[in-house]
Amino acid sequence: MSRSSSEISLSVEIPRDDSEQGIVADLMALTKARLSMLVVITTFVGYCMGTTGPIDWLRLMHAVLGTAMAAAAAAVLNQVFEAHVDRLMERTRYRPLPAGRMRRRTALALGFGLAVLGVAYLWLAVNGLSAFLAAATVFIYLFIYTPMKRRTSFCITVGAIAGAIPPVIGWAAARPSLGLGAWVLFGILFTWQMPHFLAIAWMYRDEYAQAGFVMLKRDDLSGCATAMQSLGFTLALSTISLLPFTGGMSNAIYLIGALLLNVGLLIFAVQFLLQRERTSARRLFFASILFLPLLLGLMVCTKS
Repeated sequence: MSRSSSEISLSVEIPRDDSEQGIVADLMALTKARLSMLVVITTFVGYCMGTTGPIDWLRLMHAVLGTAMAAAAAAVLNQVFEAHVDRLMERTRYRPLPAGRMRRRTALALGFGLAVLGVAYLWLAVNGLSAFLAAATVFIYLFIYTPMKRRTSFCITVGAIAGAIPPVIGWAAARPSLGLGAWVLFGILFTWQMPHFLAIAWMYRDEYAQAGFVMLKRDDLSGCATAMQSLGFTLALSTISLLPFTGGMSNAIYLIGALLLNVGLLIFAVQFLLQRERTSARRLFFASILFLPLLLGLMVCTKS
């Protein structure tokens, strides 16, 4: 649900015919299936870290399914709202709506239906807190982050807030209250998204500007402010990601692994600051992609 970062793809989407395979591919593009997979993973981690006894796999499945539907809804409705802008960017012009392979009202009905179904499913099958958090995520993403993209670079921060909620939903599904662990997970996801998406914003800054999106500070022509911000959030991430150990959530093996992962990510953030080129931004982007699943997997495997 994150923006977070969310309409980004390193490969250009290409037109497809109206075959069954093409329809499936279009639905995957419309719901941003790869982004939804990240939501599934982080919700799963949140549940595992939040549970105090044996994992209730059925409840976990309900939590993941409901959250995934809400995330898919946000992705679909975001594309409905921005179809006219997506036509202006090479990376997004071949999506189902701007390419004309799907009607706007069809996508609108799909997105609205998924939103209602996802939130209601969480409410009935899990609990009210997880449903509220899912609804809040969709609202922030669609009605705060999306319009802000054309006004201020602060939109990335708001998008990161929405993208950091899924693990909290998982935690709330395991126990209907938000303890320190839930906020630690939120902090990790929030700070991780900032260098991840700032790197993307720098890589595609010309396309964003052409489409009227304000993803970076208008006066940051050299990229210095963007790179400094990326480094600052990477340093914050390196601190917050150690809290599972200091808070007793994970053991010493996690601490060692987290330290190594953070050193690696910091190296790429520093390189981006020193070079401020597309290549260094791309390296930081890919490093962040590797960082998150490794850190979260290590956290779950070393849970105390």
